Amino acid sequence: MRIMAIDYGDRRIGLAVSDLLGMLCGDAWTMEEWSMERAAVRIAEEAAKRDVGTLVLGLPRNMDGSEGPRAEKSRKLKAMLEAESGLPVVLWDERRSSIEAHAILHASGKKERAHRKTVDAVAASLILEGYLGSLK
Repeated sequence: MRIMAIDYGDRRIGLAVSDLLGMLCGDAWTMEEWSMERAAVRIAEEAAKRDVGTLVLGLPRNMDGSEGPRAEKSRKLKAMLEAESGLPVVLWDERRSSIEAHAILHASGKKERAHRKTVDAVAASLILEGYLGSLK
């Protein structure tokens, strides 16, 4: 069963899908969408296309573990995704995923301006890897 991780942003959404065995990240990409409702529909379509059985949605928390307005948006998107896809949606603590994604891109020699286009896909991959690691 494939698992899809989602790094939700107001403009860009990072998506990463595991391999068929649910062990490794198989594919990662970025989707541009401004509307949360349209994003839920598009993510559900991508999940159906790829035979995904579980969605893992990044839950942004503050460093002290508290939740702010971004976490509230993730909880709202979770409900929309469950209704739209019929799949279970797991909220996953994504603290530091974007920071780590920027560090990975910087270490690979990518220029800072180029990060914007791929950082969300890398962050989704990190969310997916963290979740897959927790299953072992």
